[in-house]
Amino acid sequence: MEYTIIIEKNENGLYTGQCEQVPEAISQGATIDELKENMADAIKMVLDYKKEKTRRKYQSTSVTLKLPSKTREFDKRANVGGVWNPPSQAQE
Repeated sequence: MEYTIIIEKNENGLYTGQCEQVPEAISQGATIDELKENMADAIKMVLDYKKEKTRRKYQSTSVTLKLPSKTREFDKRANVGGVWNPPSQAQE
């Protein structure tokens, strides 16, 4: 995936950047190449944090979905256009 970094040179001569797609990812570097490396680390850290936060939030509400293994079984349960309509009551 590609990310767009907005880059500015600050009053101390350092390059600072913020990711357009992941605005929480902010970093700096003495050169643009260093900034790019630091931004890659910052983006990864933010995405890892968000992923872990989501896992913790929904951990107790996860379910396992078992799909039909045979096309014929799928076709029997299918409605119009091959879209499977699962039973209205969840099985435990």
